[in-house]
Amino acid sequence: MDHLQAMRVFTRVVDANSFTLAADSLGMPRATVSTIIRKLEKHLGARLLNRSTRRLSLTPDGASYYERCTGILADVDDAESSFRDRARGPRGRLRIDAPPYLARLVLMPRLC
Repeated sequence: MDHLQAMRVFTRVVDANSFTLAADSLGMPRATVSTIIRKLEKHLGARLLNRSTRRLSLTPDGASYYERCTGILADVDDAESSFRDRARGPRGRLRIDAPPYLARLVLMPRLC
């Protein structure tokens, strides 16, 4: 089982308060989302969600796990985005101070 994916699925189910809405937003079949949550609960040895035909709610263990998952996933996303930003190269405004004659003769023709 991919623990990171299971955490993402679990947090999406809690945020959406629905297996169906979470499955739609993740682009997965509902049965897959349900299976991932069931395997996660089995792996952890704790029930995370109380399910009924009309309602979905967190257990105390589920609430604790949700808080930890959101922190972990935020850290993972932050770490990955820092490398994506570095791969793009330098960005921003470049300011050059140069004498007018040098700017006119050298820099301006090269800007285009």
